[in-house]
Amino acid sequence: MRVLVTGGGGQVGRALAAAAPPGHSAVAIPHAELDIGNEAAVTEALQARQAEWLVNAAAYTAVDRAESEPALARAVNDTAVGILARAASSCGCRLLHLSTDFVFDGQARTAYRPSDPTNPLSVYGATKAAGERRVLMSGSGAIVLRSAWVYAATGRNFALTMLKLMRERDEVRVVADQIGTPTWARGIAQAIWSLIDQDAPAGIYHWTDLGLASWYDFAVAIQDEALARGILARAVPIVPIATADYPTPAQRPRFSVLDTTATRALIAVPARHWRHQLQGMFDEFRAA
Repeated sequence: MRVLVTGGGGQVGRALAAAAPPGHSAVAIPHAELDIGNEAAVTEALQARQAEWLVNAAAYTAVDRAESEPALARAVNDTAVGILARAASSCGCRLLHLSTDFVFDGQARTAYRPSDPTNPLSVYGATKAAGERRVLMSGSGAIVLRSAWVYAATGRNFALTMLKLMRERDEVRVVADQIGTPTWARGIAQAIWSLIDQDAPAGIYHWTDLGLASWYDFAVAIQDEALARGILARAVPIVPIATADYPTPAQRPRFSVLDTTATRALIAVPARHWRHQLQGMFDEFRAA
């Protein structure tokens, strides 16, 4: 199977290329080498590599900055996604597009199912929801895969930000009333490869690691695992705070746990609890 990955310089893009199973090939192309808003360039890239799948891991992910840059967020997360869908369809290539838990409003009391209606609270969430609609309307056997709270041993993410703050500060304050599921990029990559192997039907899928946590819970686990591996030399107090105590330009869902039951029943990859995945990430981080 030949797979072209846009957003190849990001966390999931890198993980996807690294996790390619035997007999499959993945070419991960960073933004600097492919403008996903240029339909001719995307089509040429697909044809040159005879790609059978296009995985779109490219996105505008600056959630707060999107509130002041809505046109740019829309260009990447919405308009360009439509271009990718058309290019994939014209090349006879299936599209798998990555989306987010931020398409939901956080008012649910149970985990969100793929069929639940979206109601984003932010510009970022709204543009991602619009991109999903373009994918699903493309009529080309396309897949939307939502995930959440993604982190990796490289890149810009909550886990590495916490490590930096814990080294620099005598105290870290972290929001404790937003609930989701931390998810290792490697696990997402494995799920994507399994969906491709299964030639999964078109539609919406959810994939995260198992369990749930607040950002505060995640931060406590990050410090514990980093201390256990000598990545941090000292522990600092981690103080739980309310969302209201840390105002941000973008509103975030208070509860955005995704129901992954249907995806887990379809694919061969075993889901693991987020704490176990975090341990794997830190083992990788220490070995780098």
